[in-house]
Amino acid sequence: MDYRHFFVNLQAETRFIKAGMRILIQRVNQASVEIDHRITAAIGTGLLVLVGIEEADTPEDAEWLAGKVTGLRIFDDEKGVMNRSVMDVEGEILVVSQFTLHAQTRKGNRPSYIKAAKHETAIPLYHHFCGELSLKLGKEVQTGTFAADMKVALVNNGPVTIWMDSKNRE
Repeated sequence: MDYRHFFVNLQAETRFIKAGMRILIQRVNQASVEIDHRITAAIGTGLLVLVGIEEADTPEDAEWLAGKVTGLRIFDDEKGVMNRSVMDVEGEILVVSQFTLHAQTRKGNRPSYIKAAKHETAIPLYHHFCGELSLKLGKEVQTGTFAADMKVALVNNGPVTIWMDSKNRE
């Protein structure tokens, strides 16, 4: 069977899918952010959430993703089945801004970040997302520092890593 036709059609269809606020969630035993050789944020059991924001993103995108993050059942229950949320395990959340989640790599070998939001849009939306997570979690989330040169360390538990996009709600 010739799959080239299938992939050409798939590529043509996916070219028009709108990207949105993107997050990469990692279930962790621990995670931390270091800036200028100093740990500025750290968590134990919980979620490390990398977040990338586009100009077209809205507070509704942030709110939808915050609900998904806090309700996502990816922690083991007593039977070893992923059936518990970060709230169920009383876990913590560390959020790190990550504009490179919007990298475009179609042309050449140098990624383009043209779709990533400018600071004027991204910073308030980042803070809104973190605030929504804190409200839903019932405690403050830890954060990186927006636009800082951060060293992020983590011990991924599983590993469990999940990607979400607010415009492609799959």
